[in-house]
Amino acid sequence: MTTYAAPVRDMQFVLHDVLEISKQDLPGHGDLDRAFTEAVLDAAGKLAAEVLAPLNPVGDRQGCRLENGVVRTPDGFRAGFEQMREGGWTALDCDPEYGGQGMPYVIGLAAGEMFSAANMAFTMYQGLTHGAYSAIHAHGSDDQKATYLPKMVSCEWTGTMNLTEPHAGTDLGLLRTKAEPQEDGSYRITGQKIFISAGDHDMAENVVHLVLAKAPGGGEGTRGISLFIVPKFLVNADGTLGERNAVSVGNIEEKMGIHGNATCVMNYDGAQGWLLGELHKGMRAMFTMMNEARIGVGLQGYSVAEAAYQNAAAYARDRLQGRAVTGDENPSGPADPLIVHPDIRRNLMDQKSFLEGARALAFWGAHLIDRAKLADDRQAHDLVSLLTPVIKGFLTDKGFDSAVQAQQVFGGHGYIEEQGMSQFVRDARITMIYEGANGVQALDLVGRKLAAEGGKPIMAFFEMVKSEIKVQEADELLQARFCEPLKAASKDLQSAAMFFMEQGMKNPNAALAGSYDFMHLFGHVALGLMWLRMAAAARKALGEGTQDATFHETKLATGRYYMARQLPATAMHLARIRSGAEPVMALDAARF
Repeated sequence: MTTYAAPVRDMQFVLHDVLEISKQDLPGHGDLDRAFTEAVLDAAGKLAAEVLAPLNPVGDRQGCRLENGVVRTPDGFRAGFEQMREGGWTALDCDPEYGGQGMPYVIGLAAGEMFSAANMAFTMYQGLTHGAYSAIHAHGSDDQKATYLPKMVSCEWTGTMNLTEPHAGTDLGLLRTKAEPQEDGSYRITGQKIFISAGDHDMAENVVHLVLAKAPGGGEGTRGISLFIVPKFLVNADGTLGERNAVSVGNIEEKMGIHGNATCVMNYDGAQGWLLGELHKGMRAMFTMMNEARIGVGLQGYSVAEAAYQNAAAYARDRLQGRAVTGDENPSGPADPLIVHPDIRRNLMDQKSFLEGARALAFWGAHLIDRAKLADDRQAHDLVSLLTPVIKGFLTDKGFDSAVQAQQVFGGHGYIEEQGMSQFVRDARITMIYEGANGVQALDLVGRKLAAEGGKPIMAFFEMVKSEIKVQEADELLQARFCEPLKAASKDLQSAAMFFMEQGMKNPNAALAGSYDFMHLFGHVALGLMWLRMAAAARKALGEGTQDATFHETKLATGRYYMARQLPATAMHLARIRSGAEPVMALDAARF
């Protein structure tokens, strides 16, 4: 049986020592002192550890089932969801006008990490609802907001996003779902959607689907797509639920992981829907939801890995196997614990250094979103837009790798279902695929984000790294162990970007063949920047006589490991990028 403990101390360090959120000149941030955020995170961590984590293996074993058109969730999920609602956890960063608590997004994301680490499949129900809430909040009419948002904030009604069709995955221009306008201003939605997470379930009164469809006159490709609100149950004028809409679940997919979440085939048979946003401009409205979802999936990637790491570290401390090469460390026992062996240490340090850097990057991304929204900060908006494919792609790739490494610590026992480690691996795997497969994230990064705003966001990032190094290199330890490695890695990233600029127009394949390596190169530099910031914060705390010296010394040692053992991968990725398209494109399709 696996366990989970919320890493509140580390979250507090990132929020207050690195991001200094209570000192930010942003609405609602002045109230976020250490005592307040600790109380919030402690309560969320307790719910995660005591309610959600025990349900995680239950959901994995039982899965969801479709009975006479009704989707049944695993035992305990309904009661757990009710506790989530009653605690107000679904409303943390939502608009108070609709029943939300109005906290910054970064606090909602921190709580979301704990919930996802404890039970990713369960947490997806409210996570997708939040995304649908955000899309309606940004693009809906006043009537639509008043009708749907209060119930969605409380998760009395949940939400979904309906994009994918059997013949059209990432290429949404191929979708066939139709929207026929009606005299009363509504539309009749007809078509089939697949892979719809939380598409239906028995934990909420209603499910509000956001559905991409083509209305007449929109033209070909994505330009003709509109977005529609299609509720499972129609809503009467007084806000009560009316008759069942013509939308049904055709099947629940049998998946590799996240068994506790109902991934549905949704059939729309002339269902009544209402336009959300502007006609034929549905992609803009949907991207409000998708961009939030991509940050959330990046969060899932490292959250599941955090839970896996905790169990691997505990196992390594307890499991007796072999003797230390430097002499017995457990002379009274038959063997030494696994953790004495250098390769086990390497394995665990790979995980620990990634996870703590990933948390800092995700929290920083959430803070940039807060700054963009609350202060209308255009630079923050452009920077988080640039970082979104990195957060989604890099953190989920490395998160999956970390979950596999955690499983490896258990040896053969990690392959046995009884230990629970395989669930972490199976659950983490989907994060690399949905909300835009990671190859698509890399193409988006290189094909669109690098050139956005004339390249200003990427240049601003380079300048940010340069400035951070300049500020911290007066400290000899930081200069040698953190600034110099980051400086070299940043130069690799700049060289890769320059290669794309020089080669991209002449041979687009040269850029796209290196896009995946660029995403990882960028990810390493971003985590290197986070580690420099965390190391500086730890050095400051130690210099001021912190009461928790062990924590800050551990932080420095973990950061040194990342800079010495992980960050040099940027040179490898640059070498691959510079090899161009020829090695990738050399074979004819028939020779594969």
